[in-house]
Amino acid sequence: MQHDPWQLFSAWLDAATATEPRVPEAMQIATIGTDGMPSLRTVLLKDHDPRGLTFYTNLGSQKARELQATPRAAFLLHYKGLERQVRGEGTVTPVADEEADAYWATRPRGSQVGAWASRQSTEIAGRDELLAAVAEMEARFAGVPVPRPPFWSGFRIAPTRIEFWQGHADRLHDRQVFTREGGGWRRTLLAP
Repeated sequence: MQHDPWQLFSAWLDAATATEPRVPEAMQIATIGTDGMPSLRTVLLKDHDPRGLTFYTNLGSQKARELQATPRAAFLLHYKGLERQVRGEGTVTPVADEEADAYWATRPRGSQVGAWASRQSTEIAGRDELLAAVAEMEARFAGVPVPRPPFWSGFRIAPTRIEFWQGHADRLHDRQVFTREGGGWRRTLLAP
């Protein structure tokens, strides 16, 4: 068994990328509202390394507002075909502007325009309002690169705990838990 959660995470993500029919980087994250209620949604994992798990969003979105108020989150990646899941909890920090700019430059132009047009998590009258905003942004950035909006960036979840769950027959699943201790990790096994 692995003793480095990041090596194991990379191996599992690689296996999912090769075998899962849908988006293997789909990651559920749970945040905490100012009222103490948890909130859950799916984001796309865009990077991972020993610093943590990175995703991007509109900074006016519900998740971004909640993370700015309470910088902690839980996450889950589920790979049904492999009978695997990775879940954990950790602290959250914004990514550096340079990192957000570098990722922004890799996004399709339509996604860049859409990010400018959508005021994520705010009420709209209907789809026509959104499409009109897209048309306005397409005209605004016609013939020029689309810059990263000042209201769009990324967050990194630095896990303090990561659990790797592998399903087996008769519900005798494997559960490895890595818990952050100082500069390293402590690995334990849990009963299913």
